[in-house]
Amino acid sequence: MSSTIRPGDRAPVLALRQTLKMARSAHAYVRGSTVQFYEWLESQKRGTLPEGPAVWICGDCHAGNLGPVAGIDGRIDIQIRDLDQTVIGNPAHDLIRLALSLSTASRGSDLPGVTTARILEQVIEGYQAALRHDADTIEDAPVHVRGVMKQSLQRSWKALARERLENPNPTIPLGDKFWPLAKTEREQVEQLFATPELRHLATSLRSRDDDSAVDVLDAAFWMKGCSSLGLLRFAVLLGIGKGRKRDIALMDVKEAVAAAAPRYPGGKMPKDNAQRVVDGARHLSPHLGNRMAAGSIGKRSVFIRELLPQDLKIEIDRLTTKQAMKAASFLAGVVGKAHGRQMDKATRQRWMKELERHRSRSLDAPSWLWSSVVALIGKHEVAYLEHCRKYASQFATA
Repeated sequence: MSSTIRPGDRAPVLALRQTLKMARSAHAYVRGSTVQFYEWLESQKRGTLPEGPAVWICGDCHAGNLGPVAGIDGRIDIQIRDLDQTVIGNPAHDLIRLALSLSTASRGSDLPGVTTARILEQVIEGYQAALRHDADTIEDAPVHVRGVMKQSLQRSWKALARERLENPNPTIPLGDKFWPLAKTEREQVEQLFATPELRHLATSLRSRDDDSAVDVLDAAFWMKGCSSLGLLRFAVLLGIGKGRKRDIALMDVKEAVAAAAPRYPGGKMPKDNAQRVVDGARHLSPHLGNRMAAGSIGKRSVFIRELLPQDLKIEIDRLTTKQAMKAASFLAGVVGKAHGRQMDKATRQRWMKELERHRSRSLDAPSWLWSSVVALIGKHEVAYLEHCRKYASQFATA
């Protein structure tokens, strides 16, 4: 990919890249098909799903959106990492999205179909354990999750720079991932980080002085993600302080748009989409939410966070049956903690009782979860294959 991609030429390149990413596997297709997920879920018979309490939900709770996250105080925990779709809505939607993600990963690992049933059992068990405050700790996590956590604890700024920038020096190398900004975009970035809110965000981590100088050293358009490809996204390198004491910060500036996830009527949320994302993050993932701020680039609403070396995603690739079940229980527990911290004891008890509806004798998971995931697996598989057909035919004629 040439580094000469001009701002006006981004759209077709990004659309093509998104198509490629979603064609890699059925699991990757799940990650990039949030809108279709809710369209298909909405087509199910009304009253099928339990109505949970009105809390902030992730809205796009697939396994890749969970992982180690560092807080302002330096502590690290496994939390939800991506809150673009967050709304005040039905927590059952997060459970179904996570279960679907884990089930497609299981199928991609060539595990037998019965493993899907066991995964759903573990999702409910892990989620309810978190609501009871007796969920697994990091020490009880699956081996590959503990491995990611260990890697997170050992990472440095140079490791982050090599991964994100492919360059440990404080510049953003233009190329496949990073493209040049238009002059007006660079000016808008400068204006954004001159605001008091963004200056405070930049100085709030790693014991930086509140009155430190904050300078934009470099900035570029960032070709990153899957479902968000096509939206505005910038990588910004900041210099904080002067001379030998100057610190370097890599900021992620991401456009916020209306969520596809359905919201509960009457749920009080900010009208500004970036502020909605920040508020949802602070409820669901305090480590991340307290490192975020809302702003604007021109007329576009954006949310901003500093990327830290400890922030990683959990990749679910090749799994054994035992690993898949353990991952399902643990990750569902992470989601249960995120939901549960927004509920009082009585609300948690009512919600756990509601989750028990329609238990079957042969499956230790609610039938609504089983029927939803099975139906969605079928619809995603058909849509994924059709997506691949279109992709293949497109390149056959190129």
